[in-house]
Amino acid sequence: MQIPYQPEVFGITLNIHLILEYLAFFIAFRYYVVLRRTSKDHINSGNRLSIILGAALGALIGSRLIGILENPFVNFSEANIIQLLNTKTIMGGLFGGLLGVELAKKIIGEQSSSGDLFVFPIILGIFIGRVGCFLSGINEFTYGNVTTTPFGMDLGDGLLRHPTSLYELLFLMLLFIGLQQLRKRDDLKNGEIFKIFMLLYFGFRFGIEFIKPNVFHILGLSTIQLLCVICWLYYSPFIYQKLKHAS
Repeated sequence: MQIPYQPEVFGITLNIHLILEYLAFFIAFRYYVVLRRTSKDHINSGNRLSIILGAALGALIGSRLIGILENPFVNFSEANIIQLLNTKTIMGGLFGGLLGVELAKKIIGEQSSSGDLFVFPIILGIFIGRVGCFLSGINEFTYGNVTTTPFGMDLGDGLLRHPTSLYELLFLMLLFIGLQQLRKRDDLKNGEIFKIFMLLYFGFRFGIEFIKPNVFHILGLSTIQLLCVICWLYYSPFIYQKLKHAS
């Protein structure tokens, strides 16, 4: 199979990344519905719907905003503006969704943690989306730098690059398995699985951005890495609490 993978059906070239992206949303949501039906959700249906809407709106704004900030010095031609408006990133979506949920909970007066039920559907959705990124090769800005390591792959430009999408797929599988085991512990409070997921995933993305052809704006960090730092600062009280409890 050649990468970028561009299958044709009845003479029409399909955008495999777009197809898998929509499939990721559909399957992740269906997975969430199954989990909510089979688990004891302590949040009533009305409040849960408000939380989902808050998450969706926050994710939409966050994904676009961070996507634009990744390219702050682009020339503002008509073509570039259209491309910028279509740019999105899962990192901005996750953090924007988090803020959207917190805002929605404040509006409706919901005090309970709501994130744990989203964790595994989110991981599954990201996994499916990353398969699309890998199959798209250099057509999607998720590939890595040129490398001389044995891991290098030709992603469509004739150069051996880090297949960062494959690295992330492996990480997501380990993360899914690890969090499934972790949630069986009795000492975890409601909502902590989501916090651990965010810290680990943002930590992974912070590291892997160094082997991607990014623009490093402030303190030698890219926009995504700065967002990772913000996420860790946001959860710093939780980190401190866990470290204090472990000592």
